[in-house]
Amino acid sequence: MPTTTEPPARVTPSRTYSRWASLVVLCAGTLMTILDGNIVTVAMPAIQSDLGFSGPGLAWVVNAYLIPFGGLLLLVGRLGDLAGRKRMFTAGLAVFTAASLLAGVATGPGLLIAARAAQGVGGAMASAVVLGMLVALFPEPTEQARAIAVFSAVGAAGGALGTFLGGALTEALGWHWIFLINLPIGVTAWLAAVRILTPERGLGAGRGADYPGAALVTGALMLTVYVIVGAGDRGLTGTLSLAALALVLFGAFVLRQARAARPLLRLRLFRSRVLTGANAVQVLMIATMYGFQFIGALYVQRVLGFGELATGFAFLPAPVAIGLLMLGLSARTIGRFGPYRVLLGGLVLIIAGMALLSRAPVDGRYATDVLPPLLLLAAGFAAAMPALTGLAMSGARAEDAGLASGLFNTTQVVGGSLGLAALTTLAATRTDTVLARGTALLPATADGYRLAFKVAAGIAVAALVLAGAVLRPRSR
Repeated sequence: MPTTTEPPARVTPSRTYSRWASLVVLCAGTLMTILDGNIVTVAMPAIQSDLGFSGPGLAWVVNAYLIPFGGLLLLVGRLGDLAGRKRMFTAGLAVFTAASLLAGVATGPGLLIAARAAQGVGGAMASAVVLGMLVALFPEPTEQARAIAVFSAVGAAGGALGTFLGGALTEALGWHWIFLINLPIGVTAWLAAVRILTPERGLGAGRGADYPGAALVTGALMLTVYVIVGAGDRGLTGTLSLAALALVLFGAFVLRQARAARPLLRLRLFRSRVLTGANAVQVLMIATMYGFQFIGALYVQRVLGFGELATGFAFLPAPVAIGLLMLGLSARTIGRFGPYRVLLGGLVLIIAGMALLSRAPVDGRYATDVLPPLLLLAAGFAAAMPALTGLAMSGARAEDAGLASGLFNTTQVVGGSLGLAALTTLAATRTDTVLARGTALLPATADGYRLAFKVAAGIAVAALVLAGAVLRPRSR
């Protein structure tokens, strides 16, 4: 094995500045795409009234974004490895920003849905390669843990801030501004990315450019997200038929990758116990957190009687707590105790928060029935997410970093969509059942939410058990 006596390269102050400046750029682009996934929720009634959406058609304001976003993450993550991650990231910012302008000036349902789909494409292009770029920028474990904590804090805070900003912008300026606000952010982030991010040569389009495999996996993922987000709008037979078709496409993709000379997705990636286990745990954890975010907002509005802006303020402590904990404690805690123990501790806090929420009384008070579990969930997520991200990316080789990043983002979208569809369907079904027994609307609604919170707590328990069994470090 060759050796060298050369000392390791020193990191100069300018190089350090460039790396942290690059992290700021990556976080800004990610924040914009994450905000847009949640910011429309509070504005939906205003959009429906202004553009004349039907009830079922209104759901496509969200679905049109989620389907291409979730379906393309894996493909564009691999294309980022091949063509260069900076190129993919900057192209994604450009597409997302242009699509935001179209959405902001939309005068009819068709144009808005098309613009949302284009936002989903741009969001996938920008998001899929970020973790791969981050790991390459910060190879040293301590700095990498700190950078992942910053990135995770931005992502988590962005998801929670979406509800607040959606309510504030819609109430103050109109729903158009939930999209137009992306223009100055997107242009600034694009200019900064072009100037600050270091260009890198990809592996080359001829290495791994398996276009039939790309078509199969993209179709399978898009169909999976479509099945999940639309499960409540179609019958059981239709849902199962589409799910079976998605499985067939996934099976064909796996066979293609096993035989292709230059596969899009190297199946060896899944031999990593840590990478595979971390993605599986993420599906369950994000399903819990997305369910809390959506159903928690509904509980505060429909049961406690909060308005749009008040609901946004009610959830504001979550991103503040997540940001402070991730930036102040997360990296140091992971450095001291290791990501495995920190992940388990975070999941325990999430379970405790969901268990408290499962009380959800009809005459509840924000200070006693919402804020304490909200802070527990924020603390748990602040601990668990950076630890889980570090574990997932540690299981991938350097040449597969973009693909691993795309995979991690894909399981995040699938987990969120799955949790949202399952928990909202459970809550609605339970409410209808209780109403049929003659119970008043408010108690029946609260009963439906209580069931959803209990199931979410059970999903978090499953995540804890899976993490304990699969991600435990092996003794040397």
